[in-house]
Amino acid sequence: MLGEYPIEGRGAAEIAASIESAVGAGTLEPGQLLPPMRELAVRLGVNPNTVAAAYRTLRERGVIETAGRRGSRIRPKPATTGREKVRVDVPSGVRDLSDGNPDPALLPPLAPTLAAVAEEADREPVLYGDDPVEPELARVTRAELDADGVPEGPLAVLSGALDAVERVLAAHLKPGDAVAVEDPGWGRTLDLVSALGLRTTPVGVDDEGPRPEALRTALRSGARALIVTDRAQNPTGASVSAPRARALRAVLREHPQTLLVEDDHGHGIVDLPLHPLAGVTHHWAFVRSAAKAYGPDLRHAVLTGDPVTVDRVRGRQRLGPGWVSLLLQRTVVRLRASGAVDGPAVAAAYRARRELLIDALAERGVRAHGRSGMNVWVPVPDETGAVARLLHAGWAVSPGARFRLDAPPGIRITVSTLAPAEVAPLADAIASAVGPTPMRSYV
Repeated sequence: MLGEYPIEGRGAAEIAASIESAVGAGTLEPGQLLPPMRELAVRLGVNPNTVAAAYRTLRERGVIETAGRRGSRIRPKPATTGREKVRVDVPSGVRDLSDGNPDPALLPPLAPTLAAVAEEADREPVLYGDDPVEPELARVTRAELDADGVPEGPLAVLSGALDAVERVLAAHLKPGDAVAVEDPGWGRTLDLVSALGLRTTPVGVDDEGPRPEALRTALRSGARALIVTDRAQNPTGASVSAPRARALRAVLREHPQTLLVEDDHGHGIVDLPLHPLAGVTHHWAFVRSAAKAYGPDLRHAVLTGDPVTVDRVRGRQRLGPGWVSLLLQRTVVRLRASGAVDGPAVAAAYRARRELLIDALAERGVRAHGRSGMNVWVPVPDETGAVARLLHAGWAVSPGARFRLDAPPGIRITVSTLAPAEVAPLADAIASAVGPTPMRSYV
């Protein structure tokens, strides 16, 4: 142990693990300066090259950052801690609108379908070497993708959208590469990029998706990949419009080497059309998950993309988990075929809840955003104060710090279970907590 620095170890791996463990435990805090490499080497009695190797490992993992002579410090939002720690502890009796979950009442019952699929599996078990993609799932998915204008490409099934995104990034990028990400954007995506040793380059968004000039700036500055949410963007509810898609494709044509990753996790819960960007870069991936419409625990996402990308993802998957359970794939197929989820009705329910809150806030002089999905984003002048005042008033919302890089402060409100009778008191509490907000964009 090193006095104020809880760092120990003799080898580079041990030193890196010690620092990473201290960050995870909160003993080393975000932004805290680490000892110079030579100083730490003397204190530990090791070669300076050993400490340099440990620091390099931590940089690649997104735990620390180095600024030349100013030294190394814990990243403001290190991958080790994750943005999930930037959250509100919800006391008993407080209404929780912070979790980002779908409405359980709108999810389909699973027991009958799982039982039927299990009976089939008993008669004909899945064995090693079987096709990793259920044929009927591939057929139905490909037909839907064709109807939505997603280019032709091979299919793979992954364990959720983030699993797919991680595998695509790992298939093409190396530590230190820059990735253009939405700002505000999904906190777990931002954590994932850092955890892979990649650098985030923020791209501002508005209600129609990433801003073209911001994307152009990011790509000209060296970003090698772009992750974009087509609909139900978390946390803002942005949805890429047809004009915005044309503008973004034009920018991507200027940078055809860009790895494009599109996340359509809102499929099945939104009533706005898809406007995909794929088809103008050499390497691309399009991910569509079942979590929001059918339930997060199904851990199911379909990936398509250019042949090289999908082949690399499949190859790496074969060396690890092998495949996503065909029991789960067949469950999704049966649920879709049975109409267990009425997509238009679910989308209409979420739209009604968003619009009720947005309209109520507008009546009180508060600007809010939410074109699609199950969240509403409210720009605020003082994020910490707004969250605290709302908690005191009986409402838990999510701090915008979980989703921001350079974007101004805000709060995210999950409206998936918001009842009509709750809208007015919630809007009153928000207006009291944040005051009137300028009628401007959140970027």
